[in-house]
Amino acid sequence: MNWYSLENESDLNRIQEKSFETPQVIFKHSTRCSISAMAKGRLDAAVKAEGLEFHYLDLIRFRDLSNEIAARFHVHHESPQTLLIKNGECILDQSHWEIRYEELAETAAS
Repeated sequence: MNWYSLENESDLNRIQEKSFETPQVIFKHSTRCSISAMAKGRLDAAVKAEGLEFHYLDLIRFRDLSNEIAARFHVHHESPQTLLIKNGECILDQSHWEIRYEELAETAAS
């Protein structure tokens, strides 16, 4: 699994721009949360990454950026959380035990 680091607003702008070509997934991860670690592990094990790009946000280090993501894509902040960005918009948001690669891939393909 190849994770791209998400650390600033410029990275976020690039993700939004790239989403017009390839669906982008943002994984908001709390390094202090065991549920977040399990969700990341499940993604690592399941992801084939065909047709999707995955971005990792350490929301402990980059809390302001996490808040910007919530505001920009009109989602309630959760941790852990995945956001599927396609054509500049968040088309799926999952949190906690709802985080499933299969649903990300199916939604991205539709």
